Amino acid sequence: MLELVNIKKDYLVSGGAVPALKGITLNFRENEFVSILGPSGCGKTTLLNIIGGLDHYTSGDLIISNKSTKEFNDRDWDTYRNHKIGFIFQSYNLIPHQTVLENVELALTIAGITKQERIKLSKQALEKVGLIKEINKKPNQLSGGQCQRVAIARALVNQPDILLADEPTGALDTQTSVQIMDLIKEISKEKLVIMVTHNPELAEKYSSRIIKLLDGEVIKDSNPYLLEDNNVLKNSEEEKVKTQNNKQKNKKSKLSFWQAFKLSARNLKSKLKRTLLVCLAGSIGIIGVASVLAVSNGVQTYIHSIQNDMLSGNPIKISENAVDLSALMSSSSTFTKTNALKKSVKDGKINVDYVLESLISSNNGISNFRVQNTITQDYLDFLNAMPKEYYSSIATYYGIDVTNNVYTDIDLTDIGTKNMSLTAIRNLYSAIIDKTDQSAYSTYVTSLISSLEEAPQNKEFVLSQYDIISGENSHYPEKVNEIMLVVDKDTQLTDLLLGSLGYFSQDEFVNVIYRATDNENYNSELDIENFDYSTLLNKSFRYYKNDTIYSENTNSLSKQAQPFFYSGYEDENWQEGLELKVTAILRQKEDYSYGCLTSGCYFTSELTKKFILDNINSQIVNNLKDNNNESYTSMNYTYNNVSIDMGLTYNFSYNFQNTIYNETGFVGKTNMFSSMSGLMGGGSAPKSYTLTLRELGGLDLPNNIEIYPVDFKLKDNVTSYLDIWNSDEEIVVNNATITKDNREKVTYTDNLSIIINLVNNLINIVTYALVAFTALSLVVSTVMISIITYVSVIERIKEIGIIRALGGRKKDVSMLFNAETFIIGASSGIIGILVTYILSAIINLIIGGATGIFTIASLPVTAAIIMILISIILTAISGLIPAKLASKKDPVVALRTE
Repeated sequence: MLELVNIKKDYLVSGGAVPALKGITLNFRENEFVSILGPSGCGKTTLLNIIGGLDHYTSGDLIISNKSTKEFNDRDWDTYRNHKIGFIFQSYNLIPHQTVLENVELALTIAGITKQERIKLSKQALEKVGLIKEINKKPNQLSGGQCQRVAIARALVNQPDILLADEPTGALDTQTSVQIMDLIKEISKEKLVIMVTHNPELAEKYSSRIIKLLDGEVIKDSNPYLLEDNNVLKNSEEEKVKTQNNKQKNKKSKLSFWQAFKLSARNLKSKLKRTLLVCLAGSIGIIGVASVLAVSNGVQTYIHSIQNDMLSGNPIKISENAVDLSALMSSSSTFTKTNALKKSVKDGKINVDYVLESLISSNNGISNFRVQNTITQDYLDFLNAMPKEYYSSIATYYGIDVTNNVYTDIDLTDIGTKNMSLTAIRNLYSAIIDKTDQSAYSTYVTSLISSLEEAPQNKEFVLSQYDIISGENSHYPEKVNEIMLVVDKDTQLTDLLLGSLGYFSQDEFVNVIYRATDNENYNSELDIENFDYSTLLNKSFRYYKNDTIYSENTNSLSKQAQPFFYSGYEDENWQEGLELKVTAILRQKEDYSYGCLTSGCYFTSELTKKFILDNINSQIVNNLKDNNNESYTSMNYTYNNVSIDMGLTYNFSYNFQNTIYNETGFVGKTNMFSSMSGLMGGGSAPKSYTLTLRELGGLDLPNNIEIYPVDFKLKDNVTSYLDIWNSDEEIVVNNATITKDNREKVTYTDNLSIIINLVNNLINIVTYALVAFTALSLVVSTVMISIITYVSVIERIKEIGIIRALGGRKKDVSMLFNAETFIIGASSGIIGILVTYILSAIINLIIGGATGIFTIASLPVTAAIIMILISIILTAISGLIPAKLASKKDPVVALRTE
């Protein structure tokens, strides 16, 4: 069954080839006990290693079951060792971190035997050597004789044909040696046993055949195997051998990844403290990156959570005059850089800084992004045809200013109660503030307070965000004569707003100024800390048409400077006035951070319709249209110490600090120049006011449209629908086809998307930078794990030799260490993720306690899994080189390593 034909083995050293075997030719029987004797260095162990497939001959042939091994590859030798050979080593070569049973199972594991079968066969082998009661012990808990018995059981468990023993009793005492030799003698009755020994007495006593070697040659064979005897076997069992050989070809040794995983896990467990330290060190990079991702995701999740809420305060807007912010934000501002390159500083020269050129260029740059939208009835019909499920409300605004047309009562000092327009009240308080030390803030009243505005048309949409807090007798305004007050979240209205609506008397309003400035005239008895609901609800306002409050100037000499007269006081003879009643007070719901309304006073769309219907053909509107004007401009300025008033003005009087003042009021909105000049202390600058055709109700098409999508996802549906208008396709609205040539481009403004995208981009940039920075620790961890894996290779060289001796492939050895890095990587990743979640909880508690936001750090499960996978991949990569080095270890050299 085993033939050695002229086997030679040379070892290459620096001085050349050194022969270890010089042409060994031997045949062995199927069952005999062969002892190989000889002095040290004669080639005994080399011969045994060649027979066992651990080492390979230089020339000659090793014939196994009539099959030459000259064409054997590594895979064939692995299978041969696993299925044909059983090794018994002098130093036992048991794996210390495995139990007795697991050590014996190893050969079967490599053979691919099922777990149930492995346990059964291993127990049978251990019972055969008398160690069935010790199966759960580790090798360090056994005696030398017991360890050798385990080695014998491991050698026998796979039922090999040949048992190779290298000095099996060399490390044992005499009594134990006898027991082991008796056991081997018994085994030789069924198998071929080849033993290498230095002890001739031992060989004589137990062997059936003794072969003596000297200087790599056979010098004596006590019972040589005759070739002619072998012919009988060849002839009688030729078919049987062929069958066995064919079966053997299909039996390949293979260590599964799961088995490699378990072997590595036991090894790591045996060095638990070191393993934990390595995993902790490896997790540092994961913690850093995962923490950054957790904070980034938490912030973005918070932003996403308030996006729908923010939609209420940031609708999609379509205005006659707008700036294309999307184009502006996406444009690359290179002007400064190119200008700097063109006008670089030259030594020895004084360079001119052309400020005017820069200002004009900047203004022209912004002008490129200004858009003029034409809102037509076709476009309104197109908007109304939008699917209703996309939006909560579409609000159309006409740019009207009803404050000139709405009058209410106000208590003036020493003058009594007067009915004044809301415009006149604003200008009154502005004039009073101008008489105090805080005159620079007088324009705040007229420029910052819009005391009466139109509410969105959708009642349900507003009430989804706001509660009516003024009691059961209140109701949401829907009729033309109903208005409402909206307070802030703290149930407050500003003093300027209340003053402009006439809720403060003059003394009370002035006292507010004194209180704010610590003026000596401050009177605490005049303080008003709050208003009850009934006071606010019982306030009455009255609306009048343009033709009632504006009267045309018939004096041809002054008509150009004063085309119309405006009355700031209500005339008791005026007819057809409409009483407006406050029917509700609203406050934003607690679970909303943003709403569609700000603190103020609001009227219904029904009043807007009435306002336009009443005034579109009024005298003042027709006058503007006849003269092709868009607005009237009112101005007050001083020329040669003479005050000159132009435009739409009116007179009002008040008593302040015992002085009667007769002032000139101006109709219209204060322009930005006037407001800024007031803030900058420019009291001598002209005060300019404009009253436009729109503000007068002279146009019946809206100039501003606000669309409130249902949620952030459907907002994209809204913008996609709006984009259809600017596309090339035909649009059918109300059974009428509108071609591209018959419609002008309309640009909408989606401020929220711009802001959210900008914020998200900033968060992403910061995240990428931090991840890149913290990823350095991952690189360090990878290098460290590579070093640790290499150290593990050094520590487990003996185990590598054992696995190879039992038929393990190079790939199996490599897989063993790859499994180890897999375990370390997975453990590092899991530890890193657990620590990240703990840190996230701590961060959320700290930030939540300060801001009320308890989700600022939130690592998604998907990201956690990805980070664990990254940890596994990086550690697996780091272990590739050490694992490759381990697989290339010579099994003979590995077994000799201590």
